[in-house]
Amino acid sequence: MGVQGLVTFVETHRRIYRDVRFRMSRLVIDGCNLLYLLYFDSGLDQNHGGEYAAFENLIEKFITALRDCGVAPYVVLDGGMDYTDKKIDTIVLRTEDRLKKANKAAVEGRQENILPQLTNLVFRQTLARLKVPMAQCYAEADQEIAALAKEWQCPVLSHDSDFYIFDLPAGLLPLPHFQWKAVEQSGSQRYIPCKNYNTSSFCIYFNIQRQLLPTLAALAGNDYVNLRRMESPIRWAQFCPADSRRPSRLEGLLCWLKRFHQPQEAFEAVLGLMGELSKERKTEVLKGLNLGMEEYQLPPSSLKMFFIHGTAPPFPAVEEVAALVPQWTRLLLMQARLTSDVLDVLLLQRMSLTLFVEDADMPSSHLISGPLRQVMYGLLLGKRRQLQVNECDRDGHQLTVIPVQPAFTRVTRQLTLSSLDKVEPSQRLQVLLEALGVDEASLREQPPQLRLPLAATCYWLQRAQPPPDGTLLKALLLGLSNGDVLRHRAALQIQNQHLNHTLDLGVAYAFNQWQSCLKASIQLNQLLSFPLPEPQVARLYEGTLVHHLVHLMRTGNLKPLLKGHQSSMKQYKTMLAVVRQFHAQEASSSSETRTTPAAPHRRRPLDDLTANLQQLFILYEDEEETAIEVSSAVRAQEDLHLDDLVVRTRYRAKERNNRCNNPELTRKQERRGADLL
Repeated sequence: MGVQGLVTFVETHRRIYRDVRFRMSRLVIDGCNLLYLLYFDSGLDQNHGGEYAAFENLIEKFITALRDCGVAPYVVLDGGMDYTDKKIDTIVLRTEDRLKKANKAAVEGRQENILPQLTNLVFRQTLARLKVPMAQCYAEADQEIAALAKEWQCPVLSHDSDFYIFDLPAGLLPLPHFQWKAVEQSGSQRYIPCKNYNTSSFCIYFNIQRQLLPTLAALAGNDYVNLRRMESPIRWAQFCPADSRRPSRLEGLLCWLKRFHQPQEAFEAVLGLMGELSKERKTEVLKGLNLGMEEYQLPPSSLKMFFIHGTAPPFPAVEEVAALVPQWTRLLLMQARLTSDVLDVLLLQRMSLTLFVEDADMPSSHLISGPLRQVMYGLLLGKRRQLQVNECDRDGHQLTVIPVQPAFTRVTRQLTLSSLDKVEPSQRLQVLLEALGVDEASLREQPPQLRLPLAATCYWLQRAQPPPDGTLLKALLLGLSNGDVLRHRAALQIQNQHLNHTLDLGVAYAFNQWQSCLKASIQLNQLLSFPLPEPQVARLYEGTLVHHLVHLMRTGNLKPLLKGHQSSMKQYKTMLAVVRQFHAQEASSSSETRTTPAAPHRRRPLDDLTANLQQLFILYEDEEETAIEVSSAVRAQEDLHLDDLVVRTRYRAKERNNRCNNPELTRKQERRGADLL
């Protein structure tokens, strides 16, 4: 929803607010609003892929401040889009605006309030770890937040203009005035200084009937009708008092509304102000205005029983629509353990892909993870439903809709969504790993938290375009395996040396693709009921860190950052070995599957195999003997068109012989650690 300009207008009339010392109360929190305000107002990086650890720390401090004052937070989050699609035009306009800002942020290096890709997940994971009661609604959360606060007689914490309209008995605590960083104490009591807004104060101040507040919202402009875009827009400022210092649209509208007692009186009068309209046009305008008002009528809270008893509420739709959402998914959705994108796919056959800060002249970073989403679509829609999913993504500088077919494997063809949660864990794991193209054996020795990220990294390295070089891979793996140590040291180094590197668009594009792969992997893992543990993103990946590591590697200044932590390099070497093994197998399987048995003596184009061997060269580029071996194979292959099996056998046989005949060489290679960098 949203009432255009209302928050700014109220801020110019602050006498409406009341100063309060907030403590010892329940508090219903608009989760999405809090997420945006915490991240954007904190000065955290937006353009290098996210400062997730710092954001996690900020959330922890916020929740600690509430609990120190005896405040019990209940966080409510938006879910899927409205299945009636009544707000699609507004959503498209907002997304197009964000697309322009995302490109401007990348090209000009400005902060344009584009949320890093995994921020939402970090927010939910951190709240869950802190055991904060949290609910993800089936659709937009505003009504549910207001209904719960009304039943519990407690305030709402938000900065959304809609909560200036809802009838909330305990009022609204506007987020910008909620001084949680400045907790004060009076005697033994701690409290948060803040301001309280109440609709009764607003109506007294402007002398209008309370029942006309939803009318004000509808006339001011909402997601259903915008009178300013009509053929004959109304100049509301003409109704301001003659002595008004700053005549404004909302002030004029409020002055005009004073003469009415009921909404329909005002709506009929509005039609008169709009000049000559056809009967059909009048009906359309009235319908939009009434729809806008209905959004502020509060139903009984469906979240109350969820927070008290942990049971998922019924799905708020007609039976044939609700039947599309299996019962077992509803509790996971409500607990925010299953992405709400699932609802958009099930009900609308749509997936809206969030935007990256990247050069819009490049293809969308989400293209790389398309095959993973196709597997998810197949699981959700089933093979018996001949449907496709419309992915909303960018194509260059334009927002576009791309029809995508669900994909099926031998295993997924046997599965149905209604019983997917009852499938054997081993079978669900097989679906996930087949989609990612890795085998379970290669992940078995890794720490549980790193298995899914490592699988996503192998997938990324195989499919990323342009192929990432060894520096990017090593910076990524260093960040994954040594995040806490390196984050602290890198932060100090950046602070002390005042390092502020211009965004490298190529590096950003590569890591954006990796985040897209990880996000799609996590969502598929959620749908399959977690055959692999979900990684804690804040402790796993830091965009600013990996960008800084790449810079240090390219300038030869990395070793001081790693000094004294050789023990922490062990995990890095283990992960690098897994990636190497994966690519060696990929190179081998590529040549085997592409050889034509019917014509064994024909020479085929060797471009694909050359690319695979060049990838191996990148992975081994710091080991002289192996690097020479692989590069020689590439040259021989291109110049002499040798048979691919001979090249592969020669490479692998020589590596085995070297290790058998020279154990000391093997031990040296295993000890290299940081020297590989």
